[in-house]
Formats: sequence, structure tokens, C-alpha cells
Amino acid sequence: MIEFPSTFFVTGTDTEIGKTLVSAMLMSSLDATYWKPIQAGLEEETDTEFVKRLSGVDDSRIIPEKYRLVTPMSPHGAADIDGVEISLSDFELPGFDTKHLIVEGAGGLIVPINWQDTVLDMIRKFNMPVLLVARSSLGTLNHTLLSLQALRDRGLEVFAVILNGEKHASNKETIEHFGKVPVLEVEPIKNVDNASLKEAFNKL
Repeated sequence: MIEFPSTFFVTGTDTEIGKTLVSAMLMSSLDATYWKPIQAGLEEETDTEFVKRLSGVDDSRIIPEKYRLVTPMSPHGAADIDGVEISLSDFELPGFDTKHLIVEGAGGLIVPINWQDTVLDMIRKFNMPVLLVARSSLGTLNHTLLSLQALRDRGLEVFAVILNGEKHASNKETIEHFGKVPVLEVEPIKNVDNASLKEAFNKL
């Protein structure tokens, strides 16, 4: 088991990569507070609602989103539709009373939050250690190693990668070798609930 920093940013190599599932898993087992600064898409259960429901934490450990945008798309596009202007200067890390603060990004690293800045710029502003979530399957080597390079080019610390999906020993070994980073694995969870998330966490 790795040691989780007091504050860290959960980002991914793509959208729908498992960032929110991983965040819920961590919230189920760590003494942590969760914050997703930008939510794009409100018709279905939001990421914050998903994390709260599955982790079973109370409201005191959930920080409301800074921006709640209606359309499920890149934040800059969703903000344009809503007539909202997102500025990097609007974001400041909130206070928290738990051992950890988990901040979850939107989409991948180079997803724009406005017409000047990306999620990567937000991470750099916060200057937080990063947990990078990636798929375990074919194609993950290029996406993951490029993402690690982009983070390190900005001087950001990546304390671990989580591969989400069926175990693939070669991909894990290759990312650890070329990425020079610990790689954890979360196998598919058939029935996602608080108990199964805790079980997955204990297998990290």
C-alpha cells in the first residue's frame, strides 16, 4: 500500500476512465474530503452525488462544486452554452477537517476549462501531487506515458498510477519501468457498493 498525500488531485488519461469510481473507492476507506471543482452534465447523477452515495460519507466531507454546468461536454464548451465564464483565478483549495483532501478533475489533462486554460493548468495552480487513473487495456501505454510526461514537464509530482480494468501484468511492468512511478490496479467490480469499494481498496 502506498502512502496517500494529505492533498492530491485525481486525473485521468481520458474521459470515462474511472476517476470517479477511484475517488469513491478512496473516500470509502480514507479519512478524506472530496471536491470536484467543475461538473459538466447535470441530467444524470453527478460525480459528487455518485461519490457521496457509494462512499457513504456525510455532507461535511463533500465540498460543493464551484461550477455546475448543464451540458455533458468539455467545461469550456459547456460554460459557453450556459453563458458562464470560468477563470483559473476563481479556484482556491478549500479548507478541510479530515486527513486527506481529494480533488477530482474533469476529463483528461488537456481538457480546456476555458479558452486559455486546461485541467493541467488547474493542477499546476493547486500544485498538488497527482494520482493518474488509466485503463489497463491495449493503448494505455502511450496515453499513460504521455500523461506522465505532460505532468512532469509542468514540475508536478505523480505519486502513483491506478490501472482500472482487467489486470495486465505487462502494462503494469512497462508503466512502472518507463514512467518510474508505482502502479496500482483496480480490477472490474461487478456490484459497485460501499463494501465492494472497500474490498477493492484493501487489494491495492
